[in-house]
Amino acid sequence: MEGLHQLETVILLLAVVLALTTVAQKIFIPYPILLVIGGLVLGMVPRLPAVTLSPDLVFLVFLPPILWSAAYFTSWREFRDNLRPISLLAVGLVLATTAAVAAVAHAMLPGIGWAGAIALGAIVSPPDAVSATAIGRRLKIPRRIVTILEGESLVNDATALVLYRVAVGAAVGGSFALGDALLQFVFAAVVGVALGFAVGMAARWALCATEDSFTQIAITLLAPYIAWVLGELTQASAVLACVAGGLHVRQHFSAAVAPTTRLQARAVWDLLIFMLNGFIFILIGLQLGGLLEAVPPGQFKLLLLMVGALVSVTAIVVRLGWVPLAAILPRLLSPSLRVRDPMPPWPPLFLIGWTGMRGIVTLAAALALPVTTASGQPFPFRAEIILISFSVILATLVLQGLSLTPLIRVLRLEEDRGQEQEERQAREHAATAAIRRLDGLAGEEWLTPDHVDRLRVHYGRQLERFASSGTVDPDCSLEAGDTFRRLRHETLSAERLALIDLRNDGTISDELLHRLEHELDVEALRLGIGERRVAR
Repeated sequence: MEGLHQLETVILLLAVVLALTTVAQKIFIPYPILLVIGGLVLGMVPRLPAVTLSPDLVFLVFLPPILWSAAYFTSWREFRDNLRPISLLAVGLVLATTAAVAAVAHAMLPGIGWAGAIALGAIVSPPDAVSATAIGRRLKIPRRIVTILEGESLVNDATALVLYRVAVGAAVGGSFALGDALLQFVFAAVVGVALGFAVGMAARWALCATEDSFTQIAITLLAPYIAWVLGELTQASAVLACVAGGLHVRQHFSAAVAPTTRLQARAVWDLLIFMLNGFIFILIGLQLGGLLEAVPPGQFKLLLLMVGALVSVTAIVVRLGWVPLAAILPRLLSPSLRVRDPMPPWPPLFLIGWTGMRGIVTLAAALALPVTTASGQPFPFRAEIILISFSVILATLVLQGLSLTPLIRVLRLEEDRGQEQEERQAREHAATAAIRRLDGLAGEEWLTPDHVDRLRVHYGRQLERFASSGTVDPDCSLEAGDTFRRLRHETLSAERLALIDLRNDGTISDELLHRLEHELDVEALRLGIGERRVAR
């Protein structure tokens, strides 16, 4: 019966996730924020079964596919080109935030000890990949900013979790060695990346060895868990293993599987990540009641709330100060860098500094703190560290997250036109390659001149429209593109409704409707209007 009650709870949470996500879209609020608030409210409902978040569940079930997916959709070229700012944020900022938070906690909580304070700093230092991906991609942020934020959130967990392990080990065992800590960091990074690439290559081989779409999709779902488990078994960075594996598979996935598999895999992965994100954020909100009960009663709770607020402010201020400093110092030290990459204006720097939402990794790391030390004594300030970490999550995710949309509007960031130019060049190159292939196939017995001529006309028009020149074809502008997509949506909707009418009056079968509808769906996806409903 206990399992039945748990299933009922999961179904209830799923219904709440779907309802709140729909509301978030209506009121233009990123859905992770509304889910956290909804979880807080839901946790206050009397007689509702307590939902406990297991750290093992988070680290093993939730994080591997989320990290793998985030890495898969990260451009390796842009990640590589922005490796300097990403490294300064993922390593340097994590160290700076850990040190600042540890100093504040050590001063405000008498008796916590430096090991516990550093553990708290490591827990709250990394912005979360889940938060950055779920919020950043839904707001109109320039592409380079998104790349830096997502790249940082993919790598910083490795730095923070190594610091976390060292600090917890010192708190449990009572000893600390700086040399061992540095060696552990290097080992975790190098071995983690190597394992990720190994799993990625194995997944690539497996994808090429089978032609069944469902088997190929299952391979993509299994690979991140294999990378994570291998990373944990070898004491390497499971985070970097998933990131490296996802990046590697992305480079070869397009050639390894058929178009049908790619469409199906995208649908499966989109649904999986949406469900995992939804459960994660609503579970975060549900934890508050249990965390408050774990803290001893008395006036100490007020002090903890004050410390939580101060730690949150510290984490935010350190990031706001570090981002411009990390942009200025390298350019002062390297004149060539100033030429290759001029100093960015202050609005993008401020946006990167303000976008530092903490999430599930912070909460899972806090909940994973040992209950006792090596001597059998309770882990010092365990409940207090967990509650402070939760306060930082709320302050950064809810307050900073809610302010992102109006902040982006106020900053008036310049629109990124680079991708539009890249698209024209890519389409021109692809059309040229297709024409060369037509020339190479000339004379084949299975070809008819009519088919060749029709394709030559098609690709010739493509070249005329997207050929690189000093002038820009007005048909390629974003405004014209939006107008064309709106017109195409109307015509595709008319086709779809006509086919539905034929099915309804018995002229065609459902099977034929589904096949023709699939062609219309693929065309809508190609034009970027796949999320629009039928226009009536």
